[in-house]
Amino acid sequence: MDKGGWKPALALVVALLSTYAEAMSSLHMDDFIDAVRQVEDGDPGSDPLAVLRRLRGAAGLNDAFIRHFLGSADSGGPELNAGLSGYLSKAVHHRVTEDAKEEGVVLTPDGTTVALAPLLLGIEAGFLAKTAGRVRGLYQLTLAKDLDSSPLLGPDGCWDNIASPQVFTLLSSRPSALTAARVNGGMDGAVLGMEVSAKDGRPPMLSGLLTEYYCRPLESKGLDAAPRLVSRRRRENFRGLAAPPVLARQVVKAEELQRRLTGRSKLEVKEKKQLLALVKEGMKEFVQKYIDCPPVIPRCMWGAEPYRGTPTNLSLPLSFMYIHHTHTPSQPCLTFQQCAADMRSMQRFHQEDRGWDDIGYSFVAGSDGYIYEGRGWLQQGAHTLGHNSVGYGVSFIGDYVTGLPSQHSMGLVRDKLASCAVGGGRLVADFVLQGHRQVVNTSCPGDALYAEIRGWEHFGEVKKGK
Repeated sequence: MDKGGWKPALALVVALLSTYAEAMSSLHMDDFIDAVRQVEDGDPGSDPLAVLRRLRGAAGLNDAFIRHFLGSADSGGPELNAGLSGYLSKAVHHRVTEDAKEEGVVLTPDGTTVALAPLLLGIEAGFLAKTAGRVRGLYQLTLAKDLDSSPLLGPDGCWDNIASPQVFTLLSSRPSALTAARVNGGMDGAVLGMEVSAKDGRPPMLSGLLTEYYCRPLESKGLDAAPRLVSRRRRENFRGLAAPPVLARQVVKAEELQRRLTGRSKLEVKEKKQLLALVKEGMKEFVQKYIDCPPVIPRCMWGAEPYRGTPTNLSLPLSFMYIHHTHTPSQPCLTFQQCAADMRSMQRFHQEDRGWDDIGYSFVAGSDGYIYEGRGWLQQGAHTLGHNSVGYGVSFIGDYVTGLPSQHSMGLVRDKLASCAVGGGRLVADFVLQGHRQVVNTSCPGDALYAEIRGWEHFGEVKKGK
């Protein structure tokens, strides 16, 4: 090498090391799966239980409650290098800081955020199960323990950078321990734990299981043609697993176990009944928020620009829901990245070309399995001229003159978003659903979609004046 050649080579090495360090510090599910793969590759032939125990050991998930169900975290196998061990501890150990930062969570490819600890604990419990479908401690490890200590649910939050997420900040200065990410991780842990308990033969590698669940791309028909076991279906899959009364009893059992393990007195019969009554009441909020309502991607996650001016608050409950199609973008979006880009594009058009304060719609349905927050539940939109103060405007991304949105996306709006609005006191129970064209001179929401919604419950014709 000539005298000056070492400098470019050194610069290249530094750049490569910097890129590697950035990838290792990125809190994205893809990067976490890569870290899991490194653990697997470092001990070829190790089964997923051994890998899960090493992850648990690196993250310090080894308290008495966890050991009661799973045994001690295993520190066997080749020693993890300091960088990998530090990354795993950062990625898996869950806590909410005083300044509303949530740690131990990762961004998944579908745009949702997941706490890794309950996910991994649920999977480990599933692999330990002796009988298919009967997983000891599954709900206590994934959700029940925190349901007891969290009278309030949520909130969701936002990442500092979608491409290389590092810091997740919650959308409330007074968050509960049972955040949206904690619930997502708990649901996924329960679903995957139950799934692996039922599998015969050689167990799948943990990295492969996570890849199949979180990283499977959607085809042109969206979730209509997707397999059952994908992260986008977590709410419907969890609903099929755990009835609210069962989950409530698991919360009480978790509290009883915690008392026994910490040497506290047993619950008296009266105390137990009171706790169960409180849990059942809190379970109503849990079911409403995470089972009955559809998953909503918040504004900060799709990169919304701030509202311009002063928003007008709605007077709730409203009486109408108006259905739109975007027309442009004309194609359904099948990924978080594309749906988020479409949302930003529509907001730019509404703000820059039309001079509106914000994106006009209240909510927008993608074909990726999610609803995207526009102006939301509380602020008046700019979607249906002359009717913005009395109804929500909900649009489907795509042009639906001749074709329809996916059945799944229509179900999210027709069955989930509408019932969520009624249950949350945002729409009256006998609200009227109408197409944009019924009250404004437009072809929206397209001939095919308009013909479809005419058969939906709550559809109503425009009442003629006397």
